Amino acid sequence: MKKKATALLLAGFLMLTACSSNANTNNQADTGSEGNAAGSQKITVWAWDKNFNIAAMNLAKDAYVADHPDAQIEVVEYAQDDIIQKMNTGLNSGTASGLPNIVLIEDYRAQSFLQTYPDSFQELGDAINASDFADYKLGPTSFDGKQYGVPFDSGVVGLYVRTDYLQEAGYTVDDLQDIDWQQYIEIGKAVKAKTGKDMLTQDPNDLGLIRMMIQSAGSWYLKEDGTTPDLKDNAVLKEAFESYKELMNANIVKINSDWSSFLAGFNSGDVASIPTGNWITPSVKSAADQSGKWAVVPFPKLKNAANSVHASNLGGSSWYVLNNEGKEAAVEFLGATLGSDVDLYQKLVTDVGVIGTYKPAAEGEAYGAADEFFGGQKVIADFAKWTAEIPNVNYGLHTYAIEDILKVEMQNYLNGTAVDKALSDAQSQAESQIQ
Repeated sequence: MKKKATALLLAGFLMLTACSSNANTNNQADTGSEGNAAGSQKITVWAWDKNFNIAAMNLAKDAYVADHPDAQIEVVEYAQDDIIQKMNTGLNSGTASGLPNIVLIEDYRAQSFLQTYPDSFQELGDAINASDFADYKLGPTSFDGKQYGVPFDSGVVGLYVRTDYLQEAGYTVDDLQDIDWQQYIEIGKAVKAKTGKDMLTQDPNDLGLIRMMIQSAGSWYLKEDGTTPDLKDNAVLKEAFESYKELMNANIVKINSDWSSFLAGFNSGDVASIPTGNWITPSVKSAADQSGKWAVVPFPKLKNAANSVHASNLGGSSWYVLNNEGKEAAVEFLGATLGSDVDLYQKLVTDVGVIGTYKPAAEGEAYGAADEFFGGQKVIADFAKWTAEIPNVNYGLHTYAIEDILKVEMQNYLNGTAVDKALSDAQSQAESQIQ
């Protein structure tokens, strides 16, 4: 097992987290954090993405300092992979020296940290009212009945569509309301025939579309316990695989290989739709010449999965307080800002483009504003509505480790392997590697 764990450590940080769990279940963070001067109110925050998460946290900082002029808050930007590595290295060695008071953790990875280092994060207690946040966020951010994370941005997804291409193919936006993936594919074929445009752009090595499909039906790669692989007999995952293959074989997909070519696919006008998270809105709107040509409709659902709905998630993250010196000030700061400040959430929408998961904020003016780029559609209000409808699933401990296995099996399936065998093989590999 140790040899296997070592190999997985080299393959990815997430598996490092999972495989080190047995040795660190009682790991208590050292109180000698370098990020906190003893007796001061200095709060250190780590996050990634200067234009999104960092910008949002700086707005929270400004709001808090306005009422607490003595507060010292330092927001530090690192790449997400660097944060994961630093957190694992620090907590695995039993010291919080050099670690921050507050850290941003992606929702798919949160349980790995909370369950591997259960004493290293500070329970939030009554600093926030967890029921004020979107239900689907509470699973990843809580553990053993206690709330540890302040749920942050919504990864709610939608189907961005080019209304001009649809019209040329004989469709209206109403025709794409509440469709399933088979209807989407048929519309895509018509759009391709009439306009020459592909329906979407897709990286074959990115299974984000599969994640969105299965969460729309309340399913995931793991069983409810968050650790047992659920691949072989997972009917929802099987339908997602089959829908994905049907999509790829329909000659309506523009293949991309990285983020830049993904953006170029729609900014250049080469594709007619984008099924993805709301965080893509700024990138869509960066093509100013396309203003008025886009709309956003509900995400397609799986045709045969009884529980599939027109709402799902892709990505998203939340804020956590380390159990080190300064934790009280850090909890108070988060509780007073991202935990309860409705006005702050309006600025997050207008200034940064962040759609939060704090439900009372959805009643604010910014959420109800019309967006002329999308033909006057109140897209923030629509995304907020769909956020409340996202099925809550347990992402568990091994999302990316299992997805590495599924990427290979998806290619095998696309190249002719029967779907049942592909998922059975994936199940065997997952059981061997993570259990």
